[in-house]
Amino acid sequence: MTDFSPPHVVPLEGGSNFRDLGGYGTKDGRAVRRGAVFRSAHLGNLTPVDRAALGRLGVRTIVDLRGVNEAAETPHQVDGVECRIVGAHIEPGVGERIRGAVADGSASPHLMMQFLTDHYRDYPRRCAPGFRTLFATLSDGTHRPLVFHCTAGKDRTGFASALLLTLLGVPWETVMDDYLRTNELWTGHLGRYPELDIDTRAAIVEARTPYLEAAFEVVRADFGGPEQFAERALSLDRAARERLRADLLD
Repeated sequence: MTDFSPPHVVPLEGGSNFRDLGGYGTKDGRAVRRGAVFRSAHLGNLTPVDRAALGRLGVRTIVDLRGVNEAAETPHQVDGVECRIVGAHIEPGVGERIRGAVADGSASPHLMMQFLTDHYRDYPRRCAPGFRTLFATLSDGTHRPLVFHCTAGKDRTGFASALLLTLLGVPWETVMDDYLRTNELWTGHLGRYPELDIDTRAAIVEARTPYLEAAFEVVRADFGGPEQFAERALSLDRAARERLRADLLD
C-alpha cells in the first residue's frame, strides 16, 4: 500500500479532494489506519490513470452521498475498477435555495451563510438514513478499502468524515483541520457562480468552521453527543462502535 504522508492526499488527474482519512492521531495515543477509508469529491471525470490509482489502492466500495439526480447527471467513471457502488442518497436541498436567491438577486454573504448553516443542521436532523447507509457499509470490513463522496467532498462528506473521526477518538481541532482542508484541495468550485461577488461566492464554496460546528451543536443538543447520535440515528450500538475502532485504529 502506498504510504501517503500528511496531508494524506491522493492526486488525481480528473478528480480532487481525494484523501486518505488515515494517519490522524487519537486522544488515547493511537492512529487512524491508513489505506482503509478515503473521502473525495465526485468521481465523474476520472481518467485511466486515476482508475489505475484506485485499483492500486484496492478500493472495493464507493459510497455515493449525492442526491439521485446529482448522481445520474455525473455518473462514476470507474470502468475497470472492481468495486461496488452503494447509493446513500442525501438530497442537496440547499442548492435550490441558492439558485433561487441568485435568480431573484437576493444572494448575499449573510444569506448564503444562513442557507449553509441551516443545511448542516439538517444533516443530523433529517439526513440520518443516508449517513446510516454509509456507516453500515463502512462497518463491514468486506467493503473496505472504501471511498465515500458527494459532489464537492465538502459538506455531506465533510460532516460524515468529521463524525467518523470523532467516533474514532480524533481530537476536535484535528477533525476541524481535516474539514477545512477542502478549501485547499477542492478545485471543482472554479468558475462556479461567476455572477456573484467574491464574498457571496465564497460563502457558498468554502468549508467554514461555523457550518460544521452548527451540525455538531445539533448532534449534542438533540441526541446528547456523537456516540448517542451514532447509536440512536445510525444504529451503531456500543459493540458496533468498538468494532469500528478496532478495525480502523492502529
